[in-house]
Amino acid sequence: MVVAGRRKSIAFFIALGACLISVVILLYVGWVLLNWRSGILLFLGILLMALIIGGVVVNTIFLVREIRRNEQHDAFINAVTHELKTPVAAIRLYLETLQTREVDEAKRKEFYRIMLDESGRLLATIEQVLRTGRAGAAGRKLHVERINLGAVVEECLARAQMLLDIPAESLEFHPGPSVAIMGDADEVRAAVSNLIENAVKYSGAEPKVIVETAQVDDRYVSLRVRDQGVGIPKTELKRIFKRFYRAPGSLATRVKGIGLGLYIVRSVAKRHGGRAWAESEGPGQGSTFVLQLPIAK
Repeated sequence: MVVAGRRKSIAFFIALGACLISVVILLYVGWVLLNWRSGILLFLGILLMALIIGGVVVNTIFLVREIRRNEQHDAFINAVTHELKTPVAAIRLYLETLQTREVDEAKRKEFYRIMLDESGRLLATIEQVLRTGRAGAAGRKLHVERINLGAVVEECLARAQMLLDIPAESLEFHPGPSVAIMGDADEVRAAVSNLIENAVKYSGAEPKVIVETAQVDDRYVSLRVRDQGVGIPKTELKRIFKRFYRAPGSLATRVKGIGLGLYIVRSVAKRHGGRAWAESEGPGQGSTFVLQLPIAK
């Protein structure tokens, strides 16, 4: 209902702008027909009309952008609220159970494990929000050091296997030649982790993710993360890297997240002088995400 209302608002402002421009053009044409002999007035009229039309167009563009920004903001608030509230509620429930009831040792250990998992999920959400703020901070310097990309990938694969509780055969790593990059280790690790974990989450019940590193030329090394999941429509390939944006689809709506992972990936790539993009043949055809970073000289 809210989305439909905002779409109607966008359509209204676009229609209003088009109507105003049409009225201005009609008035101007009538004025020209009456004053076509006066060159100075004609020139001033053309200038005035251009200014009015430009103002209406700019005003309409800003209104539409503001409506979309508000929509993204609301979606982000809802997602963050859910991602923060759910683990806190779960932890509270298990703590209350432990406090009010006698629980055997096996059950107690299971409760502790669940609470640790939920607290890890809560911490991951907070880290994503904080990292997004740091990525958008102007003038923030990178802590540059020499990084072995293959070692970072192996570390992130082990972390994803543990956090997402998937078998080892679900993740394949095909390392290329050993190369080093110069960058901020925390940021590069966050970008690689986001790509791997996203691939697993959007692959359905039986994920199969293939990670490859390869030297592109004497300047860049690329990391390719390929899955056999839901795929991405061609029209969404660029939009999915926007902040707070989540691709439509039945699986996408069920996957937990706040729409910041791919935004962080592209921000890290830009800050390190590299690139990030997505490839997909369409829905149901799987996806490939590519992170390209400069090789250390």
